[in-house]
Amino acid sequence: MKLKLGIKITLAVLILMIVIVLGYAIYLYLHVKSAADNIYEPREPIKQVSIVDNRGGGRFPIDMENQEPFNALILGVDERANDRGRSDTMIVLSVNPARKSVLMFNIPRDTRTSIVGHGTEDKINHAYAFGGVNMSVQTVEQFLGVPMDYYLKVDMEGFAKVIDLVGGVDVHNPFAFEYEGHRFEKGTLHLDGASALGFSRMRYDDPKGDLGRNDRQREIIKQVLKNTVQISTVFQLESLLGEVSEHVKTDISFDEMKQMLSNYRNVLEHVESVEIKGTGKKIDGVYYYMVEQSEKNRIHQLIKEHSRLNG
Repeated sequence: MKLKLGIKITLAVLILMIVIVLGYAIYLYLHVKSAADNIYEPREPIKQVSIVDNRGGGRFPIDMENQEPFNALILGVDERANDRGRSDTMIVLSVNPARKSVLMFNIPRDTRTSIVGHGTEDKINHAYAFGGVNMSVQTVEQFLGVPMDYYLKVDMEGFAKVIDLVGGVDVHNPFAFEYEGHRFEKGTLHLDGASALGFSRMRYDDPKGDLGRNDRQREIIKQVLKNTVQISTVFQLESLLGEVSEHVKTDISFDEMKQMLSNYRNVLEHVESVEIKGTGKKIDGVYYYMVEQSEKNRIHQLIKEHSRLNG
């Protein structure tokens, strides 16, 4: 009798433990999903399609389960009170699991191009001020001749928070400089969010100007990607999404985030950087970065080759 009672009590305790574990797992899942939903902001429907991609033209859902290649645009925005602001940073990622690599490059913010939907030739970073994410993405798509499957928009405060949440970044600094109260010595540095923000924004004391600034931004993004793939628990994901939800928007859904972390984790550790070549020119007293069509064609071809499904 006592043995049967003991077995019943043991079974009851085990069942209770299973219920608690399952309940907590569901609780965590819903919290992470809620945080992901807070940053999810789909783009408006495309009114016209003028580009062709590997899947026959236009934008199609990415088959992440089978590790299909995709392109993403990162917009670092400088938002101001009563003003949408401008995209201070525009970085394109071409992700191809078959090659186990990411191709990354900046589009210099002073690049002169046609602004899609605005009918003007202007600096490419003004597209965000004129028409937000949608105009920025479509302008980049037309400039490069390739589709952007996803976007990620982050403001400067969110950029610093992400870096802190992934444990900071290690970068190589080619020369010593000071910026916004931070001193950056030459050599390898470990930066927290605030110092990384200063490191990525300085350009006037750089011999390469905005291109040197772009180099530093790519190095930081490369390290953030490398550190992000170390996220291995739902607790870490919940913390990351919860902290940055006010500062980050993307059209990557929660389900797609999960698939990215599981199916693309190793790819993000291998990042190749390239630079868009151009020349500076003043038009009506305004400085622009001029990119020849031949250079656009070169970058287009690099992305196309990198995105081939057969690797």
